[in-house]
Amino acid sequence: MTLSFADFASNLTYDDLPEAVLQVLRRSFLDTMGVAAIGSTTEMSEAAYKGATAMFGVTSTGPARVMMRGTELSPAGAAMANAFTVDSVDAHDGTSHCKGHAGSAIFPALMAVADAEASLGRPVDGKTFAMLLALAYEVSYRAGLAQHATCADYHTSGAWTAVGVAVAVARMLGLDKEQIRHAAGIAEYHGPRSQMMRCIDFPTMLRDGVGWGAPTGVTAAYLAQAGFTGAPALTCEGTEEAHFWEDLGQAWRLVEDTHYKPYPCCRWAHPSVDAVADLMRDHDLHHSQIASVNIKTFHNATRLAGHAPATLDEFAYGIAFPVATMIVRGQIGVPELTNDTLQDPDIQRISKATQLIDDPHYTKISVGKRWAEVSMTLTDGRIISAAPRTPRGDTDMPLSDQEISDKFHLFTDPVLGRTRADEIEALSTDFDALNAGDLMRLNELCLTAP
Repeated sequence: MTLSFADFASNLTYDDLPEAVLQVLRRSFLDTMGVAAIGSTTEMSEAAYKGATAMFGVTSTGPARVMMRGTELSPAGAAMANAFTVDSVDAHDGTSHCKGHAGSAIFPALMAVADAEASLGRPVDGKTFAMLLALAYEVSYRAGLAQHATCADYHTSGAWTAVGVAVAVARMLGLDKEQIRHAAGIAEYHGPRSQMMRCIDFPTMLRDGVGWGAPTGVTAAYLAQAGFTGAPALTCEGTEEAHFWEDLGQAWRLVEDTHYKPYPCCRWAHPSVDAVADLMRDHDLHHSQIASVNIKTFHNATRLAGHAPATLDEFAYGIAFPVATMIVRGQIGVPELTNDTLQDPDIQRISKATQLIDDPHYTKISVGKRWAEVSMTLTDGRIISAAPRTPRGDTDMPLSDQEISDKFHLFTDPVLGRTRADEIEALSTDFDALNAGDLMRLNELCLTAP
């Protein structure tokens, strides 16, 4: 018999989680905190923090602290500021099948509510937190698949992560099965069904919608606790969507679908970035030898373009400029996430000489995978090419634990210092074994200012 999402949500325990699920959650914990650290330095994070502070003061739900700042807001306010902070650097985990990201909403929201619960004398231990994370990811991914299959527009991740956040927060607050159903329905109804391709065509700080998806999910759970009704969530309980839930509790979408990013830019750019990195290395080239770059890829990726970004938001939602950055700098790391990079004449030259080609074949096969094929023309007239490829970090080409660690330290050490970064890494990579006190220590490291 198919397990209903409400039964799954109300009965899941830590002991139900396979080791493969825990491995993904541990990697995502470390990876997300690294992105939060560097994200806290961005203009987008600062603006969102000021907005959240203005709207969401501390209430009877208890105070929740803002990531990397320590300011106390309501759980919804902290979830909002935290989610915008993580989303401000496009390097967090994702799911190609849902064309979006879950961890950037889930970690900010659940850490905020757990912080508030601890302030009220109800701390959460590592096993419980792992169960809640797994629940939020699984419901988010399946709701996302259902939404993409039944809605005409391509909505941002905030639309479906709101549902997963609501269900997990409702469970953390001790709500029963019917209240969990209502929390999911409230979050789905109020979730930000924002248009993803609009932000790709016109990149701004709106990003992937999780800045409103996270607090929407948190608010939905507290509303359900207060008796507000909203069931059913059609993405979870609708007839058309039922097949996305048939193997719930038996198969784990979060294991099959979660990917990690080596670079802080849209994943659609990653196969091209990897290709030019390999060509530059294999042919021992200097960027002055590159005359032009051709990139064949799928249709939506060509809309990223990004030949002359004026802001870091436009840099994140581009292909030409990140590719040129890799050619010139040999990396896309913290030093490249500055306005100075946007003015680099060498990068600008190659970016303007990069052509994106809308290829029908790659559009057809870029379902669940993202394809690109790169060739470069050298100043001596030679043309060198790389084989068609998809991004590293997918489950068929996973990043190693060492690569996740290296990325974490690349982002975190300059912001928090190596000692604090080491402690976060040590605790987060085994967080599900922590008692409530040690998990609070991990939260303390992530939720207070440097």
